[in-house]
Amino acid sequence: MTKLRWGILGCAGIAIRACIPGIKQSETGVVSAIASRNLEKSQEVAARLDIPKAYGSYEELIADSDIDAIYIPLPNHLHKEWTIRAAQAGKHVLCEKPAALTAAEVGEMVTVSEEAGVLFAEAFMYRHHPRYERVKAIMQSGEIGDIRGIHGTFTFSNPDDSKNVRYVREWGGGSVYDVGCYPLSAARFLLEREPEAVTTHAFFSPEHDNVDMMMSGLVEFSGNVALTFDCGMWASFRNTLEILGSKGRIVIPSAFVTPTEESGHFQVFVGNEQREEKVPFLNQYALQVDDMAYAAWGEKAQRFPAKDAILNLKVIDACLKSATERARVQL
Repeated sequence: MTKLRWGILGCAGIAIRACIPGIKQSETGVVSAIASRNLEKSQEVAARLDIPKAYGSYEELIADSDIDAIYIPLPNHLHKEWTIRAAQAGKHVLCEKPAALTAAEVGEMVTVSEEAGVLFAEAFMYRHHPRYERVKAIMQSGEIGDIRGIHGTFTFSNPDDSKNVRYVREWGGGSVYDVGCYPLSAARFLLEREPEAVTTHAFFSPEHDNVDMMMSGLVEFSGNVALTFDCGMWASFRNTLEILGSKGRIVIPSAFVTPTEESGHFQVFVGNEQREEKVPFLNQYALQVDDMAYAAWGEKAQRFPAKDAILNLKVIDACLKSATERARVQL
């Protein structure tokens, strides 16, 4: 079987810990090269992870004619530049979330990708797992009644890591970029529509370059439905999603990261009855790269078109504007 040949642009933890293993476990992909601005670093990672080629610059990897697709796990402020450069070199691009710092930036990235005839995707791995189609099917079946609201959380605590790129404001630091984007994306995906307005409150920490270390928000959708969410980088760990209906509710205890077989399961409550929906233990990162490969080969359409990333950044833009101005922002 033909394999999509991936190049990894940077040695970030998410690449080493999750995406590279995901590509290796996929049906369609192979990791052919990795690049770092430090050649010794890329060589060390390549040797450790059995990657054939290591480069000491991003430019060299992008110029490699044996690479079909680029995965970008760089700091957020570099996403736009290197997506555009990779697309112009004829490479498909899978870019870590958030796709860029603003919806306008993502719009430029999508336009260049389309002009170059390559695919662009934002790396929200969770939504490629079939359990979310099952959740959506239960919602649409009417089993839990009319949907009244969604509540999502994604928090972790890492305030002492002073050199973390998440704590540099100009680089796109902050919790809504890093983890709040997940419940925002999930609500849009499950409700199949875009929000109408956003109101948020944030804790901007002077100790961390005034990025939002915690944010809570209300995201209004049509049909009298809203998402309430919170995200943070200085709070106890959670990553949950609850869909509330007039007759019941769906609870996903581990909504976005599923480190164990059991953590992917979710519960359905209707009246006095409860059941557990068991789902297969699948590598979400592998499913994500398979989706891009099949689309690149023309066998299937991308499940999530590139313009979805623009729409998600529009909501993030509004969240930051609302928190900064302490005002409701209409979309």
